[in-house]
Amino acid sequence: MAFRASRRLMGVLSLSADVASPVFKENFANVKAEVENLRVLVNTIKQGGGAAAVKKHTDRGKLLPRDRINAVLDKGSPFLEIGQLAGYELYEDVVPCGGIITGIGRVHGTECMIVANDATVKGGSYYPITVKKHLRAQEIALKNHLPCIYLVDSGGANLPRQADVFPDKNHFGRIFFNQANMSAKNIPQIACVMGSCTAGGAYVPAMSDETVIVKEQGTIFLAGPPLVKAAIGEEISAEELGGGDLHTRVSGVADHLAIDDAHALSIVRSTVKNLNRIKPQQVVTRESRPPLYDPETVYGIVGTDYRKAFDVPKFTVIVGGSFGAGNYGMCGRAYDPRFMYMWPNAKISVMGGDQAANVLSTLDQVKRRKLGEQELSTEEEEARKQVIKDRYMAEAHAYFASARLWDDGVIDPANTRDVLGLSISASLCAPIEPTKFGVFRM
Repeated sequence: MAFRASRRLMGVLSLSADVASPVFKENFANVKAEVENLRVLVNTIKQGGGAAAVKKHTDRGKLLPRDRINAVLDKGSPFLEIGQLAGYELYEDVVPCGGIITGIGRVHGTECMIVANDATVKGGSYYPITVKKHLRAQEIALKNHLPCIYLVDSGGANLPRQADVFPDKNHFGRIFFNQANMSAKNIPQIACVMGSCTAGGAYVPAMSDETVIVKEQGTIFLAGPPLVKAAIGEEISAEELGGGDLHTRVSGVADHLAIDDAHALSIVRSTVKNLNRIKPQQVVTRESRPPLYDPETVYGIVGTDYRKAFDVPKFTVIVGGSFGAGNYGMCGRAYDPRFMYMWPNAKISVMGGDQAANVLSTLDQVKRRKLGEQELSTEEEEARKQVIKDRYMAEAHAYFASARLWDDGVIDPANTRDVLGLSISASLCAPIEPTKFGVFRM
């Protein structure tokens, strides 16, 4: 998960821990290698759909999605990206970032949830993981009362996967349901149409409180020109069918007509400024200060031995092993933490690979005895156990989990303090409710 820091570290103190010890050095080297792997992967993901798709996008005079986000945010302010590894090795197709970039940033000092389609990734179409990531962004916005800014550039649902995108409760339609509910709760919904906005995607700007569209670039329609021709035999251009001029002057779907991306994003910034939202002063907050110790020292303290336990706060960070009921007890995803992050060395699974291999091996032996079958030799048994261990270790990897949005991102351990600070700050936008307890007998 990417994190853009807004400040440089000032003076740091030397740590009293024995940084020269073999254990510290081994831990440091192991975690440093994991972090470097993460950085390489993140850099690859940031390239979007590849050089050809990026060139095609920019040749049309369009800003890339990350440049759009940078343009709408306050200069030099932090951006807390959510779910950057979504879609990683999930499909045969390469779907960097799940085809959509989401995160929390500040616009005129107001913390907002940014949802930006990446048209360089399969035309910005919605895979199942894209829908899930979009819904997770809305869930965070709803819980924390964050205005939503949708930077729309999408061809709609991925049609070959329509059965996994369209019909169910938490599929594509839930996006628009959430928009309506957030708008009713006075959580502003702002859309900026900067490219194609077809089929189901057309509802995003239509159901927003305020919508900007780029002239001769943004389009909004349920069915594009090819479908119109197929249905009624009429030939019509995309601009005539659903362009910016039509929707700002005739239909009223959009409120502002922009001349290009930069102009559109400046209108979005002005719109947020005019919301006049004031963050509730429910608790005393102070300007954060840089850590006294070099944050990278944590590499040597923690290491990669997931069997070592650590206290986990309400804002969950999985720093080692998170197995079975322990995941629940330490506020895993099922227990609905406000935000949940993983370090690249972390593991999450119903149980460890060794334990799973032993349990399944024992069950297999019992079954063979009951059926009167010949038991496996020691070599065969060990080979079978190794297959189970390998599968469990692969599925327990942080990247495997983040690709399925079981968390909100894999972060560099050195950035943990800042990521948690931004997450806690975002949570303070929502009212603080009194604690209530259910019945429990343990």
